[in-house]
Amino acid sequence: MARESSESSTAGRLKQIVQTYKMTRRVDSKVGLVLAGVGIVTFGVILAVGFLVGHPIYAGILGFLLAFLAVAVVFGRRAERAAFGQLEGQPGAAAAVLENVGRGWSVTPAVAMNKSQDLVHRAVGKAGIVLVAEGNPNRVKSLLAAEKRRMARVVIDVPVTDIIVGTGEGEVPLKKVRTTLLKLPRVLPGPKVTEVNDRLRALGDLMRNMPIPKGPMPKGMRMPKGR
Repeated sequence: MARESSESSTAGRLKQIVQTYKMTRRVDSKVGLVLAGVGIVTFGVILAVGFLVGHPIYAGILGFLLAFLAVAVVFGRRAERAAFGQLEGQPGAAAAVLENVGRGWSVTPAVAMNKSQDLVHRAVGKAGIVLVAEGNPNRVKSLLAAEKRRMARVVIDVPVTDIIVGTGEGEVPLKKVRTTLLKLPRVLPGPKVTEVNDRLRALGDLMRNMPIPKGPMPKGMRMPKGR
């Protein structure tokens, strides 16, 4: 039973790696050549050193292991870059990133949205409340201000951080949203985070009653009508 479970887990990981490679190759056509080059060069250098010191067999084993590690690291980075490249510019891309920030953060996608599909997402953690906006920088500022006024009805004395996703001055690139959140100073104890979350949930959110897919939103999606 345990053997079957282990084999199933291994097959699942291999399938995931293959799928990730295919996704990466669609965006980065040279990924295969790059990985092969990294592996061959790493192995070749270590093996050459082994011949110089008189231990080619040990060096070959070490070279194989280091080559595998180097390929895994390079593949991981290029796959991540490819994934962000596919998300870039799509409505809801920031929400997809926030959902993978990690433990300790409670994320509510699309707490505010306008007809142009500019969006504001909310994340709550020990760093306080973080509002992440994506869309036109001029338009999202009004969305952020409106959401702050709405939150002020139920939450006070909690730090609120604004992040506008983009590549302009004062904006945070999509690929750096996660690290930006994780670098924020932790100022709230766990019980306070729970209290803030409960108060904000009482406000509801724009998409609560709408079937919203995970990840980027469809570009043809319409704004819900106001009450």
